[in-house]
Amino acid sequence: MPQKTLLLLSVGSPPATLLRELQDPLATHMGVTAVVGRAALPAPTYAFNKDRGQYHCNAIMRRLTPLMEPGQHLVMGVTDVDLFVPDSPFVLGEADRESKVAVVSLSRMRHGAEGEHLRRRLQVEVVHQAGHLLGLSYCEDLRCVMFFAQAPQDCDRKQLSLCNLCRNELQKLNR
Repeated sequence: MPQKTLLLLSVGSPPATLLRELQDPLATHMGVTAVVGRAALPAPTYAFNKDRGQYHCNAIMRRLTPLMEPGQHLVMGVTDVDLFVPDSPFVLGEADRESKVAVVSLSRMRHGAEGEHLRRRLQVEVVHQAGHLLGLSYCEDLRCVMFFAQAPQDCDRKQLSLCNLCRNELQKLNR
C-alpha cells in the first residue's frame, strides 16, 4: 500500500521550526509522509468564541480541508490558540476521520514546558491525532501514544510509539 501523505499547516503563529520537527515522528510511528505547507494561515479569529475565550476546533478544521492538494491524504493544522469542543473545557487537539483533518494546539502544552519538553509534547499529540486520522481509537495503555490525554502532563507520560495492540490494529487498517 502506498504511504499516505499528511499536509502540516501553521494556523496563527506557531514556530515554523516546530512543524518541521514533526515530520520524522510521523514517518517513524505512523508511517505517513508529512509535508510542511508553504503557506501559513492567519490566526483563526473566525473560530473565536467570546463567551469561552477559546477557539472552536471544528471551525478551524473546516478551513483546513480545502487546502489539501492532489496526492495528499490528510491535513493537520498546528496552532498556538486555546482550542475547545462543546463538551470539554479544552482540547489539546481534535481529529475528524471522515474529512481526514485534524488540528493541534500548543497553547495548553506550553504550561510548564519549553524547548525540548514542549517539542516532545507537541510530537506526542500530533502523532496521536494522526493515529485517529488513520483509523485508530483511544487506547487504555497509559504509555501508548493513543491514550487520551486530559492534561498536558499526560503527554509527558506517553511514549511517541504505539503499544503492540495499536500497532497491530494500524497494520490491519493499512491492508
